[in-house]
Amino acid sequence: MDDTLVTLALLFVAAAATAAVLNRDPARQAVVLSLLGLGLALLFTVLQAPDVGLSQLGVGSAVTPLMILLTVRKIRRGKRRE
Repeated sequence: MDDTLVTLALLFVAAAATAAVLNRDPARQAVVLSLLGLGLALLFTVLQAPDVGLSQLGVGSAVTPLMILLTVRKIRRGKRRE
């Protein structure tokens, strides 16, 4: 059972990372990056590192995508004003 969870988590992380790389729109990349952070948090938890999983959950799936989305929004607003 444990090996199955690790395998599923690894497959999800690989799929999310591939989707993030292949996506061209920065806003969509940020959303997929958030899913990747959730997958990594799950993987760390399954691999019995819950402290790393919690920090990944906070930083990788919330703070970093939020900063990217705010930056993209500010850049797009600047282009409209010019």
